[in-house]
Amino acid sequence: MRPSLYEELRLTKLFPIFGWLKTYTRQNFNDDLFAGSITAILLVPQGIAYAILAGLPPQLGLYASILPPVVYALLGTSRTLSVGPVSIAAIMIASALTAPEVSVLGNPVQSALILSAESGVIMLLMALLRMGGLVNFISHPVLAGFTSGASILIIANQLPLTLGLKSPSCGSGIGCYVDYLQTSNTITLSISLAALGLLLFFGKPLTAILKRAGIKLSLVTAISKCGPLLTVLLATSAVNYFNLAVQYNVAVVGQVPSGFPALSLNFINVGKWHTLLPYAAFIALIAYIESVAIAKVTANLRGEKIAANQELIALGAANLATAISGGMPVAGGFSRTMVNFSAGARTQMAMLIAAGILALAVIFFNPWFENIPKSALAAIILVAIFRLVRIKHIYHTWNYDRGDGLAELATLLGVLILGIEEGIILGIILTIASNLRKTSQPHIAVVGRIPETEHYRNIKRHSVETWHHLLLVRIDENITFANINYIEDYLAAELRRQPDIRHVVLIFTSVSDIDTTALETLENFNHALQASGKTLHIAEAKGPVLDKLQKTNFLEQLKPGKMFFRTEDAAKELG
Repeated sequence: MRPSLYEELRLTKLFPIFGWLKTYTRQNFNDDLFAGSITAILLVPQGIAYAILAGLPPQLGLYASILPPVVYALLGTSRTLSVGPVSIAAIMIASALTAPEVSVLGNPVQSALILSAESGVIMLLMALLRMGGLVNFISHPVLAGFTSGASILIIANQLPLTLGLKSPSCGSGIGCYVDYLQTSNTITLSISLAALGLLLFFGKPLTAILKRAGIKLSLVTAISKCGPLLTVLLATSAVNYFNLAVQYNVAVVGQVPSGFPALSLNFINVGKWHTLLPYAAFIALIAYIESVAIAKVTANLRGEKIAANQELIALGAANLATAISGGMPVAGGFSRTMVNFSAGARTQMAMLIAAGILALAVIFFNPWFENIPKSALAAIILVAIFRLVRIKHIYHTWNYDRGDGLAELATLLGVLILGIEEGIILGIILTIASNLRKTSQPHIAVVGRIPETEHYRNIKRHSVETWHHLLLVRIDENITFANINYIEDYLAAELRRQPDIRHVVLIFTSVSDIDTTALETLENFNHALQASGKTLHIAEAKGPVLDKLQKTNFLEQLKPGKMFFRTEDAAKELG
């Protein structure tokens, strides 16, 4: 029996895949097949690299790139977001696993699976509570500072792998540091430099060459994004041919279990869940914010919409799926998403194709992964991460808004010095403090009339008409307990400066609310003015403000003061 229109709408809302499948065409499939194949090229090196970055076996990154994208394709509202392991989440996982209270628990693989499951559960609970708008509570400067700080940590984490340095076995003195640097492996360093050179060439230089040659843009994208896979293939071939892992101690990935893991719930451990909960909460929050931000970028380019709360459901289910299938926590990846989008992906079918290709690789070609040099994977991470370090952005933010600039700088330093979670908390606290400071000291302007018009502007910025007995004051903020004393002090100072004032008009064009504390203070201010022979008036109050004032006796107390519909009306009558 065919479902009703209402049931179809509900089904489409919960499973957005049914929405685009109805209009899916052969041309869409051709575009998705091409884009999915290109994206799959990135999944293998990135999956392995980000697992190693997190301090986990490489297969956890590969497994996280198969089932989670499938789940997201069913539930997600972005048609091009590529869900899987990401660098920022990887460094947060590494931070969690190396925390003293977590490391003593042992079995880091189980801890990683718990982080995946807990992140998923937290996102689903957030969706249940309709907390999709939470993405707006972390400001862009805090997110930028966190990204820069985490990226610097990732670079520092990967440099020893590019140099082939062994784990230090001495103290922390300068002599020990010099000895530590002398343990670098020349062959490993050569592989790293060659990999970096190849990856950089596959960036802007190769793209520019291909564009000048008149090659189709989608094909240019496809060729230029083959850099990571080609780097891995060449580096692995060199290791195999010259037996570098044995003869020159070049660190390689090592054995990767063949085949797809059996779905399991054996990661459930109540004691560990309690210990890992704070770390999982931060991973869930950052993964969600990053994913939605990336999804909005590509959606805006095509005029599509992202449903924030549905994204919580999709990402939460994807993280539960990665836990059940033996993978690390996942989120939307910027580089993979942009590759998927640039390659012409029309729908999530592209990611289903990419996940299918990777699944075949995991099942049939796992032996090829064993001799991938870790230095080549580190080079891939360095090239992908380096552009995320945006120190200059702090300077621009500071020039525009010092409060935001301070929050961004503090977040970056906090991540580097205190830790990832502490850095984010510090940034959020400073952002809130900055916002409270702005709210508590709102912009207030004494205004006058621009000659031969009905426009009223700040007397400090414009040449305007004023009246010696009339004070027109515009308050550019809601009036609350946090700023009413500042406003009262400002008005008192103006009245002391202009003792001939007989009428005070408060212009409420920017006031949408007056709370109880502010109203009581306004009443007292009105009484004080009346006692000194002056009159308070209100102009251009909005409907919601009038509705609240009419529930009190403030308008009666205001008399002989009046409520004016326009500032011009007040000026004509009182001026």
